[in-house]
Amino acid sequence: MTPRSSPRDDDPRPDTTRRGFLGGAAGLSLLTLLAQGGLFGEAARAVAAAGDREGDPLAPRPQHFPAKAKHCIFLFMFGGPSQMDLFDPKPELNKRDGQTADIEVRRHDVHSSVLLGSKRTFKQHGQTGQWCSDAFPRLSAHMDKLAVIKSLYTDSFAHGSAVLQMNSGQALQGHPSMGSWLTYALGTQNRDLPGFVVMHDQRGGPISGPTNWSSGYMPAAYQGTLLRSTGQPLLYLTPDAAAGGRTGMSRAMQLDQIETLNVLNAEHLASRAADSELAARMASYDLAYRMQDSAPEALDLSQEPEETLKGYALDQPRGSHSLSIGPAPFGRQCLIARRLIQRGVRFVQIYNGGGHQQQTWDAHQGVEENLSIHCPETDQPIAMLLTDLERTGLLDETLVIWGGEFGRQPVSQEAVAGQDKNNTGRDHNPKGFTMWMAGAGIQPGSVGETDELGSEAVVERHHIRDLHATVLHLMGLDTHKLTYRYGGLERKLTGVIEPEIIKGVLA
Repeated sequence: MTPRSSPRDDDPRPDTTRRGFLGGAAGLSLLTLLAQGGLFGEAARAVAAAGDREGDPLAPRPQHFPAKAKHCIFLFMFGGPSQMDLFDPKPELNKRDGQTADIEVRRHDVHSSVLLGSKRTFKQHGQTGQWCSDAFPRLSAHMDKLAVIKSLYTDSFAHGSAVLQMNSGQALQGHPSMGSWLTYALGTQNRDLPGFVVMHDQRGGPISGPTNWSSGYMPAAYQGTLLRSTGQPLLYLTPDAAAGGRTGMSRAMQLDQIETLNVLNAEHLASRAADSELAARMASYDLAYRMQDSAPEALDLSQEPEETLKGYALDQPRGSHSLSIGPAPFGRQCLIARRLIQRGVRFVQIYNGGGHQQQTWDAHQGVEENLSIHCPETDQPIAMLLTDLERTGLLDETLVIWGGEFGRQPVSQEAVAGQDKNNTGRDHNPKGFTMWMAGAGIQPGSVGETDELGSEAVVERHHIRDLHATVLHLMGLDTHKLTYRYGGLERKLTGVIEPEIIKGVLA
């Protein structure tokens, strides 16, 4: 490469030498990263630290108050799992199976429907005596780790808006996701990996797409990084692959290229301070460079003992149902989540269920068939994740969340042509559903109740804004202090309505 000449003192052009780059605003970001990696001396690290809060959006930040949870794993069962078939037994519903009742099946659409009892067998487990059905035989052994919230409700009967609201607190696009709020508040503990990672089902992602891990009106640095569900989780992690396998670009050449790009981008950004996309792109170049070393190691499951791989069901085949992919894909993602958390990643979200209808937890076309697809895919991996987190000491500082965007109705959905009438489905139900938490700061046990049919939350009712406030609290964050000014308003994950922390789940 032809060396760039040094500018004269009276030269009005920006200094684009490497020395000028490292002394400028754009260079501060790279200087921070290189200094913290030990590539410069103590003086350089001191300079980098001085600009840390301003120059590095993902710098580690303190909690508002001491709390055990430092990381979060959200196991998202896309489609809406059936609470009365999993964790919320309803003897009265089973007793009245086949009778009719007036149920709101869509907003303001109330009509007489046939009640559908559960075919699942429930038992109480552990010292807490919590209920779990035979759909989760392995997870049932961990009920003493779980705080099961049975009285949640949300606003939308539709998947797209309900998934958005569960992830961002709002039913409309354009708002930061929960992972973005946590990385904005706390930064990341590992600058060589993304602070917020998303993995979705190989059958497809959630219906409302990347908006579910978007940073919304926040800087793009806080958006989630999607790991691919098949093949290599991240493409182009080696210099040869990044160059299309043609040039054999060295690490030194890559660094020089990144420096040059950052200089030019910084010059462009100087008059466009509000352009967070470009700033995030600059940061992504730096991160991608460092991830060539860190990501392959974090994602290399061959480092794990054979016993651990089997525990996550990585040796198990596809399920017998034509729509089942078996437990291995979800198990692999759960193991990757543990490895990422172990390396300081702040927030990991894994989706089970992708595509439409029975490919997700959306049990319109047969609740029993739906459970037979998705419960075996997730039961052993989730049980092993809890075991593994506890074994490694990570459960004490990791909050695990399980649930979907809403629950299911206690009535039978009308059979479609060709459907087995003995395997009828359940429609959407945002008025009463179940989620659980485990890990740091959690008090095991059950909170709240739905009515005798499982149709609506009636005891200790909690909107999902309360769930979000509780997650923030468990992560050491005050929902009133965690704000972001946009459009003339101090925005919050929990919105404008005052939330209530779910005290029953707190240790």
